[in-house]
Amino acid sequence: MKPHEEHRSRGKKDVSISIITVSTSRYEKMTKKIPFQDESADIAAKMIQEAGHTVKSRKIVDDHKGLIRLELLKSIYEEQSDAIILTGGTGLSSRDVTVEAVRPLLDKELEGFSEVFRAESFKEVGSAAYLTRAVAGSVDGRLVFCLPGSPEAVKLGLKLILPEIPHALYIVGT
Repeated sequence: MKPHEEHRSRGKKDVSISIITVSTSRYEKMTKKIPFQDESADIAAKMIQEAGHTVKSRKIVDDHKGLIRLELLKSIYEEQSDAIILTGGTGLSSRDVTVEAVRPLLDKELEGFSEVFRAESFKEVGSAAYLTRAVAGSVDGRLVFCLPGSPEAVKLGLKLILPEIPHALYIVGT
């Protein structure tokens, strides 16, 4: 058995994952109790459950560094989630601050995730792929992934994340 296969087999079978949507427009609608659909979070939840894992929570937060950090840390320390997936806020606009909020909290950054995400994205969207700032890493033995907010980007990200999550959790916990 190859090392990565052994790590996968030793890793958790049922990973608990929190989903945090970073979006000012959705946050405002939520606080004003205006109906809306969070298609990307719906896709993420479905894919997580189909992979045999548990969606621990779903949250929506404004594009604000402090609020993003607060919800991320709550997911880790209060909810005890094994992994947190943040969608949105990874672009270039002045409101896109997910990466700036999360990166300083990372114990280790998984640069390879960003590289593979952009390489796979390039196959679908061409040179626009380099405009994403998808990031992943670990915080206190938990995994954190920052994905663009589009439904297609979330699908792509989870296709990369879900097969390796038991392997990565096993390694980060050793």
